[in-house]
Amino acid sequence: MTMNNKNYSNIPGTTVFDGDMARIGFHLNQFCMTLMKAANREAFKQNESAYLDQFQLTEAQKLAVIERDFTKLISLGGNIYYLVKISSTDGISVAEAVSTMTTLSTDEYIDMMRSGGRSPEGNRFVKEQS
Repeated sequence: MTMNNKNYSNIPGTTVFDGDMARIGFHLNQFCMTLMKAANREAFKQNESAYLDQFQLTEAQKLAVIERDFTKLISLGGNIYYLVKISSTDGISVAEAVSTMTTLSTDEYIDMMRSGGRSPEGNRFVKEQS
């Protein structure tokens, strides 16, 4: 679920995390925050489904966590700053996790970011706002 009625909803490849998305992802992001504690990370790794059942997540959010589908998690209200706690729990770097949201390998993603990031060409509003 995304909030596509915003004047900034047509930026290619971008989900803007605003107040509406924060409300949609509140429980998802709260789950992620629990992974800051070692005991919670261990409990999550022992039985992901049972751990996720403790939170008021939608089935789509639970599935996206289990599949580590970060693009889907963002569309379901996840904030990348919280979501990286999942990849950290898995022992995966932020760059590796974020690269899964692109068509680039981790090394290609790192090289792209070191070279100044994604070009704005073709990544602006699809249509001009009136």
